[in-house]
Amino acid sequence: MSWFNGRVERKGEFTLYRLIRFIQSKRPDMVAMDSVTELGDDLRKFLRALPSGTKLVQVTGRPGEQRSLWGLAREHGIRITDKFDPYEEAKVCALLASKGIGYEVLAFEDEVIIKVTRGRSHGKGGWSQDRYRKRVHNLVRDKVREIEDRLRRADVPFDLEVEEKDYGLAKGEFKVYASREELAGLIRPMRGGDVEVRIYPVERAELGFAPLKSERAIEERRSIIVGIDPGITVGIAAIDLSGNIVALHSERNMPVGEVFRFISDVGHPVIVATDVNPAPGFVEKIARSFKAQLFVPRESLRVEEKNELLRNLGVSVEDDHQRDALAAAYKAYLRLKPKLEHVEAKLREAGLIKKADEVKALVIQGYNLGEAMQRVTIRERPKREEEKPEEKPSVDLEPYLKRIRELEKRIEFLERENAELREIIKEQRKTIGRLERRLVDYDEEVRRKVLRERELEAKVKRIEMLERELREAKAIIERLSRDLAQVKRMNVVEIRGSAVPLKVMEVLSWRELERLEREIGIRRGDVLFVVNPAGAGKAIAESLIEKKIRALITEKPLPQAVAEILREAHVPFFTSEELDVKRVDEFAVVERERLEKAIEELLAKWEEEDRERETEKFLRLIEEYRIERAKELIRKAEDESKSR
Repeated sequence: MSWFNGRVERKGEFTLYRLIRFIQSKRPDMVAMDSVTELGDDLRKFLRALPSGTKLVQVTGRPGEQRSLWGLAREHGIRITDKFDPYEEAKVCALLASKGIGYEVLAFEDEVIIKVTRGRSHGKGGWSQDRYRKRVHNLVRDKVREIEDRLRRADVPFDLEVEEKDYGLAKGEFKVYASREELAGLIRPMRGGDVEVRIYPVERAELGFAPLKSERAIEERRSIIVGIDPGITVGIAAIDLSGNIVALHSERNMPVGEVFRFISDVGHPVIVATDVNPAPGFVEKIARSFKAQLFVPRESLRVEEKNELLRNLGVSVEDDHQRDALAAAYKAYLRLKPKLEHVEAKLREAGLIKKADEVKALVIQGYNLGEAMQRVTIRERPKREEEKPEEKPSVDLEPYLKRIRELEKRIEFLERENAELREIIKEQRKTIGRLERRLVDYDEEVRRKVLRERELEAKVKRIEMLERELREAKAIIERLSRDLAQVKRMNVVEIRGSAVPLKVMEVLSWRELERLEREIGIRRGDVLFVVNPAGAGKAIAESLIEKKIRALITEKPLPQAVAEILREAHVPFFTSEELDVKRVDEFAVVERERLEKAIEELLAKWEEEDRERETEKFLRLIEEYRIERAKELIRKAEDESKSR
C-alpha cells in the first residue's frame, strides 16, 4: 500500500529487493511501518538503500514506548475496515505518518566526513616525479582551502585535520556537523583527477528515534533544558522548565550516540545550551538531532559567572565539565524565566496548571500562548482504552453540550489573550526591524572587508607560487645549458682527433651511471673517467662490460672486486696519474696516442700473463699425472709380490 499526493495506491507483495527498487523509483518523503524490527537483520541495509530525503518512520513510537497501531488510528479519526488485512495495516501507517504521527528512524549521524587526497600515484624516483608530487600536494592544499571557505560562508560547523607535505598538503579530512542533504550543491565529490574528494555519511552505532513533530514528543515526554560541555570529557546537565536539576553527568571519551541516548532517557530537550560563543559544532549537532532550539550566550561565560550561577542554585558538582554544562543550562533558563512565569500565571487563571510544562515547551518552540493552550486543551480529553472493543455511540447529547460550553469559554479567554499578544508582537517587530537594518549594514561592511582581505591573500599566494616555479625553471635551464656546453666541447675535441674526450662520473654508482646515460649517453668504445670508485661492486663492473666500454680511468684505485671482473673481461683500467688526464670542471681528456699505447701495452701484458698461467696449469697437470702414474706402478708391484 502506498500514499502519494493525497491518494492511496494498492500495490502487490514485495521482496526486500523489489521493495527497495520500488522506493528508489518513487522517492517518497516517508516510508511508514508499525515496527521496524520486522526488517530484522536487513534494517540497516534497508536504511542505507533509501533515497536522499526519504525517511523511515515507526508510527507506533520509540522502542519501549510503543502504542497500539489501531488505538492510534481511532485517536486520529482514521476509519478501520479490517484489522487482519495487511493492506489495511499499511494504509493506516501511511495515513498516520502523513499526519506527523511517529518517530523517524535515524541510522546516520548528522555528521559527514569529507576526505581530500591525491587522485593518482606519483610514480618512482626522478626529478619530474618530485615536481609532479609537489604540484599535486599544492592542488590538495588549494582544494582543502576551497572547501573550508565554502563551509565557513555557509555557516556550517566543522573540524579539520590535515597532513602537511612538500609545503602543501598530502591529505585533508573534514568532520562536518551537518547531514549530507545539507551539503548537497555546496560540496561535490571528485573522482578521476589529480585530486579526489570523497564524502562519507557517519553511521550511528545504535539507531536513534526522533519525533516527526516536536510537539508530539512534548506531549509524551518530560520537557527539559540541556546544557552540554563538549571535549575529551563531556559534561551534561538537564533542568526542567521550573528550574529544578533532573540530571548531572560527566564522562570521558563519551561518543555522540551515547550522549544522545543519555539525554533521551532523561526527557525531551526543548533547548540545548552551551557556555561559549560561538557554539561548538558538537552542541549544534545535538540540538539539530532533537530539533531543539540552540541557546548561545552573547559572550562566553567567565569562570566567576559560572560559579555565581551554581551558588544561586545551591549545588556542588564533581568537576569543571559538570559545572560548565549546568551553568549553560541554568543561564538559558534564566533568560526564559520571565516568559515562563508569565505563562504559568496565565495557566493558573485558566485552570490548566497541570499542563504547565506542555504549554511552556510549546511556547519555547515558537507557539504563542493562545495557540499552545488551545493545542493542550484539545488533547486534554480522555483517551479511550485501546484494548477495549469499540462501543456504539450513545444518544445522550448532554456531555457534548457541556463540552461546547466549555470550549466557548475557552475561546473567549483565548481571544483576549490573542489581542494582548498581538500588541506585544507589534512592538517586538518594530524593534526587530530596527535591529535587523543595523545588522545588515554591519554585515555588508564586514563582508566587503573580508572579501578584500581574501582577495589580497589569494594574490600574494599566487605570486609566491609563480616565483617558486620561476626559480625551478631557471635552475633547470642553467643545468641543461651546462650539459649542452659540455657535450659541445667533447664533440670538438673528438672531431680534432688529437685527444680522446672522457665521460666523467663523480662516483661509480648506479645513480651516477643513469645520470650519465640520460644526459650524454654511453656508446660502445667510450672511455669513462671516475673520480672516486670506492664502494662499487661486481654488478656495476659487469654492467660496464655489457656496455662494451673501451677503458676505465679512475683518480683513485679501483676496489679489488671491480678490478678482478674488468681484468677477467680484458677491459683496460688505469689511474689518472698513469695517463696524465687533463680535467677542467666536468670536462676531461687524455692524449690519444698515450691512451692507445697504454691500452696496447696493458692488453699485451695480460695476454702474456694468461699464456703463463695456461703453461703453469698444463705443467701442473703433467706433474699430477706423473705422480698418479708412479703411485699406480707401485701398487701393481706390491700386488705381484703378494701373489708370489
